[in-house]
Amino acid sequence: MARNTVLRSMHDLGLAAWFGGSLMGAVGLNAAAAAPSDPRERSQVANAGWDRWTPVNAAAIGAHLLGAAGLLVANRQRLVAQHGVASMSLAKTALTGAALAVTALARAEGAKVSQRDGAPVAAGAEPLSETPEDVTEAQQRLRLLQWAIPASTGALLLISAYAGEQQRASEVRSGVRQRLTAKLPG
Repeated sequence: MARNTVLRSMHDLGLAAWFGGSLMGAVGLNAAAAAPSDPRERSQVANAGWDRWTPVNAAAIGAHLLGAAGLLVANRQRLVAQHGVASMSLAKTALTGAALAVTALARAEGAKVSQRDGAPVAAGAEPLSETPEDVTEAQQRLRLLQWAIPASTGALLLISAYAGEQQRASEVRSGVRQRLTAKLPG
């Protein structure tokens, strides 16, 4: 097997940043935005943090996707020859699509809040009674989405660990043997 250190590094580091940044935002940034005493400053704090993180997050996601695509191409023979690799790859691709979708949706909702910078809020994803209706609706969706991103990217980390285990020599031999015996007439 050839080494794919650069591709694997892009895949893993990109995914780690995507997961870690979203978890930090949900646990840290959105909650910390409640610290200013002026409710109008709270949305400004959250917006400033998320606006700074967005380009880094986009680069991390891009690195992950490039690494994942490269690994898929590099492992195309295993995909066909080793039992279980194709189904794992399909599940991983579907989960990546879901993570991308919730990330894009969260960014769209965050942009709605950011457009109303200075709107009074309780925290990054918590409205007040005096929060404008459009910001309240966006924050209510963000309250759920802020957890959907680390959940989906965390699941991607788990399936990536499983994919790594499938590359052990004993797993490759067993998977290829299973694939071959399944094709033999019974």
